[in-house]
Amino acid sequence: MEAVDITDSDHIKEKLIYLNADTLPLWGNMAAQQMIEHLIEQVQYTNGVKVPVDTGLPADYAERKQRWVYTDELIPRNLVLGQLPDKLTYTGLETARQQLLAELETFHAYYRANPGIMVLHGGFGMMDYHEWVLWHNKHFTHHFKQFGLTQ
Repeated sequence: MEAVDITDSDHIKEKLIYLNADTLPLWGNMAAQQMIEHLIEQVQYTNGVKVPVDTGLPADYAERKQRWVYTDELIPRNLVLGQLPDKLTYTGLETARQQLLAELETFHAYYRANPGIMVLHGGFGMMDYHEWVLWHNKHFTHHFKQFGLTQ
């Protein structure tokens, strides 16, 4: 399996070149731009742009964190955690693609400027930079596979 590494922006750019507005997912209901905007929003919750809201952690959050962050277990296909937004935020796929890359740069800068900061994940609890990199890698890999950008 080819995993995405969010610390390698050149690799992400190379993969995103192959994503077009008419690229169909191999599974699920997202369109290409919806997927990019979903990743943007998730990164914004970890780079200081948006503040995650504590809605109460599940009782097994520590076990979930261990299973999903620290293992090679894949995110299951067709996992739905909420509804897709009714409309797109960005004017086109290229604009969204550039915004995703900018949000990732902001993510890394945020943790450089705030060493040791912990940010809440709604299902796993507080996570540090290393844990967020692991989780974002897994999440990006899931969606890149969904659109055939990686194996």
